[in-house]
Amino acid sequence: MKRILIWLAVVALVFVVLFTSHQRPKNPLPQTVSGELPEQFGDSTLTFVFYNVENLFDIHDDPEKNDQEFLPGSKKQWTAERYQQKLADLSRVLAETGGDELPEIVGLCEVENRQVVEELFSTGPLQAGGYAVVHVESRDARGIDVSFAYRPDELKVLENRTVSVRKGNRKLTTRDILLVTGLAGNGERFHIFINHWPSRVGGEAESEPDRIAAAAALRMVVDSLQQADPEAHIVIMGDMNDEPGNRSLRETLAAGSPETNPSSGLVNLMLPAFQRGEGSYNYRGDWNMLDNLVVSSSLLDEEGFRCTDREGHIFRREWMEFRNRKGEVSPNRTYAGNKYTGGVSDHFPVYFRLVR
Repeated sequence: MKRILIWLAVVALVFVVLFTSHQRPKNPLPQTVSGELPEQFGDSTLTFVFYNVENLFDIHDDPEKNDQEFLPGSKKQWTAERYQQKLADLSRVLAETGGDELPEIVGLCEVENRQVVEELFSTGPLQAGGYAVVHVESRDARGIDVSFAYRPDELKVLENRTVSVRKGNRKLTTRDILLVTGLAGNGERFHIFINHWPSRVGGEAESEPDRIAAAAALRMVVDSLQQADPEAHIVIMGDMNDEPGNRSLRETLAAGSPETNPSSGLVNLMLPAFQRGEGSYNYRGDWNMLDNLVVSSSLLDEEGFRCTDREGHIFRREWMEFRNRKGEVSPNRTYAGNKYTGGVSDHFPVYFRLVR
């Protein structure tokens, strides 16, 4: 009888080992080795978000950056409590832009360093996304950079590099353009550019040549990608400090209307909202569409991932807004000068979705 019980125990153990070895984990992670994608990788939707987060600085003095106004002892009194509140608010905004799930791909500008970005995506609802970050320090005089965050279960990053902005033979002391190339779950390759072009400080017309220089640098790289592959998926996100109708976007970058299929191969998904008088930023009561989403026309066809509604959107909720005594609404900023107002950002985020 004892031998029979031992034999049954051995058989049961073998069955358990064979059964469990064939079970696939519920949330398989993509392989980091270049080449093949794992079997279960990505789904049928990709949400791209861009957000100017208005001076996301940590509270520590970095001698290599101009961060003196964002320290606990500064006139702004940028404390740990205020920093954590901003992280929590930004996390809520970004999580809600994804709809039923967290957004897969996020571009940011006005961040001090990699650490603040990693802390943001480890805060609140964004923690569940398991985001990875691509960040490169740039030459900006104020010490603010652009950054890229993504869900590794939805995008496999292959490489990244920066594009410098030149004016003649001189490099401008502005943010570099960040280019990230990656594969979606169905194997489609995306080239994603994160931008923050020179500001309008000193006057819109006087500063326009600097933004045209940024557009020219970007267009040169886009041209090389499209020459190598006319069907390349290009996504350009950023605070251009210009609107869809300005020369930098309309002529130099040649981003046309989603309805016309321009020969340049680029369309500005924020153009329809701009033509309706909407904006992502409010300057003295006027709405400006400074945050733009430009894609290649290959993302408007009927194959693979595509933008079915053919336009981008502004994400705004009442809790993100400020209403003045006249009833005029604008994004609720974190600071008005040195006065802490406790808002999220002086910009609304913009986003679009691809489905397949």
